[in-house]
Amino acid sequence: MSKKSAPAATALAALADPTRRQLFERLRSGPRAVGELARGGTVSRPAVSQHLAVLKAAGLVRDTAAGTRRVYEIDPKGLAAIRAWLDDMWGGALQNFSAELEKDNDERES
Repeated sequence: MSKKSAPAATALAALADPTRRQLFERLRSGPRAVGELARGGTVSRPAVSQHLAVLKAAGLVRDTAAGTRRVYEIDPKGLAAIRAWLDDMWGGALQNFSAELEKDNDERES
């Protein structure tokens, strides 16, 4: 793994957990407090806080203090790392595909 792909690998590992993925998806609609994220879920409030800590360590969310509450939101920088990794992977796949097509065309013309 390269230094360039390490942030993406950390983010993807954090999102591999279904509970963390669900919490992350709930943040798509905007910032939410821990209590709000825990409400109606299948895990306790302390467990939600632990999952959010993992997402934060992975750079996927950031938090701010709002009185006695912690409010979490998606951190675009974490998504940018994943996107850059995917773009790099996709670009490499397209180059390999193009090279194979060229090879096949050259073999047919010979």
